[in-house]
Amino acid sequence: MINVTKTYLPNKEKYKKYIDEIYENGWLTNNGPLVQRLEKRLAQYLGVKNIILVSNGTVDLECGSTTNNKERQQQVDFSLGFFEVGSRLLTAKDSGVKDFADLKGKKLVTTAGTTSERYIRQHQKELGIGEIISSKDHAESFLMLQNGRAAAFMMDDILLAGEKSKASDPNKWEIVGTAPIHEIYGCMLRKGDTGFKQVVNDAIKTTYGSGEINKMYQK
Repeated sequence: MINVTKTYLPNKEKYKKYIDEIYENGWLTNNGPLVQRLEKRLAQYLGVKNIILVSNGTVDLECGSTTNNKERQQQVDFSLGFFEVGSRLLTAKDSGVKDFADLKGKKLVTTAGTTSERYIRQHQKELGIGEIISSKDHAESFLMLQNGRAAAFMMDDILLAGEKSKASDPNKWEIVGTAPIHEIYGCMLRKGDTGFKQVVNDAIKTTYGSGEINKMYQK
């Protein structure tokens, strides 16, 4: 007999700790503490806060700044792409930072769990960046930039534009740099629902084909 698969068995002592915790808190439902921690870690890893709500059917559709990539496709399906973004830098006009090469020895802030964070950490040594700070959300990232804790804030250019517009003096800030990565936003929906996916895709096609998307973009 040839064994083509083998059951994965976790470390016995580590597994026992989880069992002991379950017995101690007496919570055996799907929304117990262990599941909540798993959902939080999965959301951080994939960079999408609502991915669990979509995958378990609590939310039918999420259309936002969510990049369609292979890792996320393992959990959810995506619609046709509706917007292309590039990861760039938001910085003060007088910072002297015009591109990623100008970050040598300096501090850069980005948002935790995003594709921008993953990319820049992989290339930190190559670019000579002094320190990378990961914040909990985009607002906190921009606040760190405004407070001088970082020389630049890396994120999708459209999201940087949104944060810049909220500043007390937007003219003090500028979006610079050649985007090292380009990505496509798509709507997330539960995996395997081909009928619903077709409805969503048809709606996107109609919105773009009719020119309605231009009116929405201007808003």
